[in-house]
Formats: sequence, C-alpha cells, structure tokens
Amino acid sequence: MDERISALQKAAAARTGVIGLAGGLPADELLPREDLGRALAHVVTTRDDALQYGWPEGVVRLRAWIADRLRRRGAQIDAERVIITAGAQQALAIAAAVLRDTTIAVGDATYPGALDAFRGAGVPIGVDSGEARYVIAGVTNPRGIAEDATAALATTGPLIVDEAYAELRFDGRLPRPLLADACDRTWHVGTISKTIAPGLRVGWLVPPAKHHAAALEHKQATDLQTASVCQAGLARLLATIDYDALLAKTRAFYQARAEQLACGLRQHLPGVRFVEPEGGFSIWVETDDDIDELAFLEAALDAGVMVDPGGPFSPVPRPSLAFRASYSSSSELDEAAKRLSVALTRAAREPRRTRPT
Repeated sequence: MDERISALQKAAAARTGVIGLAGGLPADELLPREDLGRALAHVVTTRDDALQYGWPEGVVRLRAWIADRLRRRGAQIDAERVIITAGAQQALAIAAAVLRDTTIAVGDATYPGALDAFRGAGVPIGVDSGEARYVIAGVTNPRGIAEDATAALATTGPLIVDEAYAELRFDGRLPRPLLADACDRTWHVGTISKTIAPGLRVGWLVPPAKHHAAALEHKQATDLQTASVCQAGLARLLATIDYDALLAKTRAFYQARAEQLACGLRQHLPGVRFVEPEGGFSIWVETDDDIDELAFLEAALDAGVMVDPGGPFSPVPRPSLAFRASYSSSSELDEAAKRLSVALTRAAREPRRTRPT
C-alpha cells in the first residue's frame, strides 16, 4: 500500500471521533472473548505441547476439524492434506511462491493482500487472463457478492481459491468447494480471522497433492510453524462451542449492519454505485468522478470518517474513484455516509495530483 495512504489511515485510527470504515476487521462485540480465554487457559495449563515447538504442518486435531468441515461440503480430503498457516495471507504467499513462474489471473477489483503476495513472489499478474486463476469464493472481497465460482472449473490451470469470507454469506449457504471437483489443481485457502479472532493469526492451505511437499517446505523455511498456543487454543475452542450457532449470530449481525450502511449511502450519496452486500464486511462503492484518491482520503479524514481507497484493490490503475466501506466495526453508519458525502464534495473541487498510468 502507498505509504501516504497508510499514514492517513493510521492518523484516522489514532484520532478521536473518526468513524472507521477501513480494514476488514470483525466487530469487537462478536469476538468470543470468554470462551477463547477459557480455551487458551486450558491448553496452557494442561498441554505441554501448547508452549513448545510443533510440526510445520500444524496441530493434528485442528487440521482434522478443518478437513471434516470440508468433507461435509463434498471435498474428499483428510487431515494430512491440510497445512496450518499464519492466516490466509501466508497461505496465499505460499501458493504464490510455489507457482512463481505462472501468470495468475485476477479480477478488476480484488483482495489487495493477494496482489501483494503475488507481486512479492515475483508472480506475473493478468486481469482476467493467465495460466492460473485467483478466485474469491463464497463471498467476494471487496464487493461482498455471493458469486458462483464454479465457472472457474471451465479453466484448466491452477486455481487459488480464497474462502476467507465464505462462512459469512448472509443466507447461510456454503456452496460445494472447488476443491471437491478440481482437487488436483486447487489451492484451497481458509481462515478463522473473520469469524473467531484475527489476532490468533490462524489460517490454512490445502494444496494439490503434487505440490504438498513444496508448500510445506516453504512454510517451514518461512516461520517453522504457526504458533502452537494459538493452534491448540483454537482447537480447544472449536471442540467446546457450537461454531455453526456462532456463525448464524455473526451473519445476522453483519446483515443488519450492511442494510444500515446501504440505506445511508442511498440517502446521502445518491450519485454513487454499489450493490447491496450478500455477505462479508463491506460495500464496494464506485463513482464516475475523476477524483484524486489522496485528496478524497484527506477530505474524509477532515470530515471524520475513513475508508479503504479503491486503488490498492485493482491490479491496474482505475479511471475513476472507488472505495471500500466496511460496516463491521462501527455502528455510526448513517453518520458515516453523511461524512463521506461531505468528503466527496470537497475532494471533487481539488485538482488531481496524479494521473492513472
């Protein structure tokens, strides 16, 4: 991310009264603090392995839980196929490292962390064209749309399938994973950062069997293993709570928030375009205005609101302003929409400092 954008977002986070709609942070009130605290305390006091080094592939009981969830959806895999990673981000980085000589196709608006992982590995990126394809399945990011990802099966190359938000689809449907029908070429990526706690930094990767050894070697070379105490605590938590009930509560909460922000945008920013989310944390907002991105963010900060600018979500320069507004971590959504309207009006009067290239 541009250092100037990062500086503005850090300033917004530190300033009292700014409504934060930037970042994919889960709502604080949904984090299972008490249950997680008990689970961590239990493993720290009863399991020696929770505070020791472990195997690079991860804790067996956590991998077994993940494999079981995938089998219920139609993917015939076992725990041996699963590699525990430091969040979905590391899973993407491992896939990119193994596929570094392969051009990866992405959409015109996609997850910036994936673009960072691909660029960091020196992987060529194409817009909707490439030997491999990065697919955000279940619920897309940043658009928040429950798109049917099965069209990717018509391709023949590797598929990096990111299901970070899949369990937050508002209708509760979990589609059959692409892993079930293209196991030999699918790199399945998942995480509990959006549903349990991002601070645990626990995700997973299910690589194709032929690439499992290379993926595991890269994992070990990078950080030896994901933190034992986080894995053990999470495994204990998942064994003692009703995870599906937690998901149902979480989806209902975010759906109500999404409706509130969509209503505010329709009322206060009638000239913008967006599709009401079908899941996830955020709304993707597009304009027809040639507004400088930094000028908009500065105006937003002055107005007391902050969002994610659209530039980092695109592999190529955008011709007009777009932004992602996350409704997960704030309840002041109508007021946020009012402030965004003020920011857009002000930024529209500023000359563009840089041109898309």
